[in-house]
Amino acid sequence: RCVTQHGRDGVASVSEKKALMHHREETQVQKQRLESILQKHGANPRAHTDQAMQALVNETDKMLAMLKGNDLRDAGLIASAQKLEHYEIAAYGTVAALAGQLDLRDDQRMLHESLEEEKQTDVRLTKLAKGEVNPDALAA
Repeated sequence: RCVTQHGRDGVASVSEKKALMHHREETQVQKQRLESILQKHGANPRAHTDQAMQALVNETDKMLAMLKGNDLRDAGLIASAQKLEHYEIAAYGTVAALAGQLDLRDDQRMLHESLEEEKQTDVRLTKLAKGEVNPDALAA
């Protein structure tokens, strides 16, 4: 299960649910971009599972199972989503830079677009956490 799946299934905050569902749509577009880049270079998009990302998702599952109450779960879900965002920001930044060094400008542009989307998601999650979710969790 991914973090956006939790967002659909177990989130109390309407704002949080909207933010996560918006990011889920972005993630599908990003996946298509990556698959397009990999296929263009003769690589199989299904040949590799990112173990670090899978571990972060598994940690999210464990943490959410331990938290009681919707407000605490919402705060925990945002914290987990931001860990994933930071990992994705690092990954997209690295591969976009590499594409630039290899003079693969179309690939670099697509990867940079995904990078910017991830950064914006992180900003939205921070605003949501500070303005709504964390204060509710503290009051719980």
